[in-house]
Amino acid sequence: MRLEGKVAAITGAASGFGEAAARLFVAQGAQVILGDIQADRGRAVADELGDVAVFVKCDVTEEDDIANLVDTAVSRFGRLDIMYNNAGIVGAVGPIATTPADEWKFTVDILLNGVFYGCKHASRVMTPQGSGSIISMASTAGILGGLGPHCYTACKHAVVGLTKGVAAELCHHNIRVNCIAPAGMATAMVANVSTGDHTQIDKTKEILAANSPLKGRPGLAEDVANAALFLASDESGYTTGHCLTTDAGTTTGASTNPVAFAEYQPLFREAGKKGL
Repeated sequence: MRLEGKVAAITGAASGFGEAAARLFVAQGAQVILGDIQADRGRAVADELGDVAVFVKCDVTEEDDIANLVDTAVSRFGRLDIMYNNAGIVGAVGPIATTPADEWKFTVDILLNGVFYGCKHASRVMTPQGSGSIISMASTAGILGGLGPHCYTACKHAVVGLTKGVAAELCHHNIRVNCIAPAGMATAMVANVSTGDHTQIDKTKEILAANSPLKGRPGLAEDVANAALFLASDESGYTTGHCLTTDAGTTTGASTNPVAFAEYQPLFREAGKKGL
């Protein structure tokens, strides 16, 4: 029970990474406030988890909704130990020259401003408490270019930067601030991108497994939930300002192709010479 006695608030908790984290956090002893705009699905998940889970309708583009999510955690369970800024979308897609400004702004509102509101209001209650863990959803697209649409990439880079900046401030209040950078994982959002159908999770697993550096192993929502569990628990008590990847090594350059110079050859020297 790695989260025994802890209270967590999770945005985007009705499906995908958020739902997987909510289920795992409850299994590990936490009480959880689930925030999402998918009200029916969110209530169903909370009802299934029992009295230790409460659903709150939460649109992360609305600061008041995030404030209410945090306040509900405190009023219902007495404190807030974990804030998981998970909600997200793919957002604006296309060439930079033709990306509509309104789609860009809407994407930023969810992927970046929603994280800012979460950090802001979590810190509001965690600072007088003198403890807490804030976790935000970044992406491998927040580490390297070319792995996502332009606005998504910009926002996820910003989440990594915001994480480091807020960590440097809140460490003085014993609050840890970290983020997670997944690759494409077998979720409804990735299924929609990969297959055109958000329900095709099994087909998405096949596609991801075929393209994974870890041969035959797709990335799963549970992999991200396990990363969040580590960052939420006291096991990561000396970790802050960190971006934890769940990407099978893709941001290191790993791919399905053989590694360059993986086979032995005599040492390469100057002027075409080889060997010692």
